[in-house]
Amino acid sequence: MSEMTAMTHTILAELDMTIVTGSGLCLLAIGLLFVIILTIAYNKLKVERDPIVEAIEAVLPGANCGGCGLAGCSAYAEAVAVDHGLIGRCGPGGDELVRQIAAALGIEAAASAPIRPVVHCSAHTDDLINAANYFGVSSCAEAQMIGGAIDCPYGCLGQGDCVRACEFDAIHIVDGLAVVDYARCVGCGACAKACPRMLIEMVAMQEDPLLVVGCSSRDGAKEVRGYCKVGCVGCSLCAKMAPNMFQIKQKLAVIDYEKYGLPEERDKATGKCPRAMLVYVGKNASQTSAIPDNDKATSV
Repeated sequence: MSEMTAMTHTILAELDMTIVTGSGLCLLAIGLLFVIILTIAYNKLKVERDPIVEAIEAVLPGANCGGCGLAGCSAYAEAVAVDHGLIGRCGPGGDELVRQIAAALGIEAAASAPIRPVVHCSAHTDDLINAANYFGVSSCAEAQMIGGAIDCPYGCLGQGDCVRACEFDAIHIVDGLAVVDYARCVGCGACAKACPRMLIEMVAMQEDPLLVVGCSSRDGAKEVRGYCKVGCVGCSLCAKMAPNMFQIKQKLAVIDYEKYGLPEERDKATGKCPRAMLVYVGKNASQTSAIPDNDKATSV
């Protein structure tokens, strides 16, 4: 009886090993079958990417900052492959990237003017009249909603939303005003998107330094004088000095950068401005003075 039992156990053990081995081989075969099916499906269904798009994407910085106005570097590569006019939209890439993209496209392209932010406000804390201390949440968006941060309904709130949005440490609040560090700025546009008052505009820096209007007020002269020492009063003196370059729109001086004008015209306009709100920005801004000629313009 014991021999019979041992023989039975041996047979059962061999059957178990056969079942286990067979099951393993069966699963392996099923796995291989799925791999073959998925490989065939991938090759049949995959979308072929344009090699030009891949070449453009390969030279992009990969920051996905959105400064070009698109969702990211992949979207920009696809767009610029179709519309060559977008070739200079990548701020972080600079002039070298323009040349690399042009090479990928098989075209020649001159270096374009870099797109950089300009702040349309020049009022520091001491320039604000009857400015109250703000004790709310340190956020421009919050201050904009609850009011009371500054009397000027157009000026920089100075709570640093733009600073927090910038990944390159290229903008800071200096004495209550957002100031761009152009040596660090790559033109991603994050600061412009973060400003709830839309004071920051992305413009082509066709020259450095670049003259900008440091104000956004659309109020009349009397109202502006009531809350700011450097706000535009719509006096039109700049437009008289450089009529092609300057226009007055909604009581505010505006520069037409397609008609930027000669340095002599700009100097005359800045010299006549009684409010010192025509300012130069850029890496070389410190080399240029925009102090108004007060002896000639004290009546405005």
